[in-house]
Amino acid sequence: MIKLSEISTRPPESLKKIKIKKKTDDLARRLGDLQHILYGEGKQSLLLVFQGMDASGKDGATRKVFKYCSPSGVSAYAFKKPTDEEFAHDFLWRIHKHMPGKGEIQIFNRSHYEDILIQRVHNWIDEDRVIKRMAAINDIEELIKFDNHTTILKFYMHISQERQKEKLQERIDDPRKNWKHNENDWKEAELWDEYRKCYEDIINWSKHPWHIIPVDVRWYRDFMIAKIIVETLEGLNMQLPILSSKK
Repeated sequence: MIKLSEISTRPPESLKKIKIKKKTDDLARRLGDLQHILYGEGKQSLLLVFQGMDASGKDGATRKVFKYCSPSGVSAYAFKKPTDEEFAHDFLWRIHKHMPGKGEIQIFNRSHYEDILIQRVHNWIDEDRVIKRMAAINDIEELIKFDNHTTILKFYMHISQERQKEKLQERIDDPRKNWKHNENDWKEAELWDEYRKCYEDIINWSKHPWHIIPVDVRWYRDFMIAKIIVETLEGLNMQLPILSSKK
């Protein structure tokens, strides 16, 4: 049973920032090479799920980790409040159409888990529906894994309450970040304990495991995410198609 309160949101003190940033850049370059092979092979796909409290760095991680990847074959989609059309369908309808095709990497900035997070925290759905939706999420992840050869990596962006407040304040103080400011984020931040409980349930109820990524220090966040993705892709035994020799 994972308890988030028992996991540090910071890197080990022995790590050196300069060395880790160099390793991260090397990993990002390697990821660019692996993404090229994945796209060229066209037989497998990768789904990345970034979930976390507001200001936990989902956008930043995407920019830093995938900076050497080709726009071809890599997509990022940010799930926001469902539209009227999406509300008129089952909660996974809007998710399924954004799943990666063969050869693609799809990044979810927030995801299908939103429908058992914010809706549960605000008591818009009851616990019976939460349990059934979690079962449906496990099922769709199993479906894309076995039916479409999709590897799933799920990252919980583990930020401290103090660091979240600092990052939200930056959106007010820094003109370059003003566009990110949303007054409602401060109201949601007041529900910290409720969200933490829901995240712990999601992590512990999932059939596909989550990676808990400490994000108070951004350079460590980027390193950990890049390392996990590269190691995963290297384990897929991908090969670029080669023309057969002519006689």
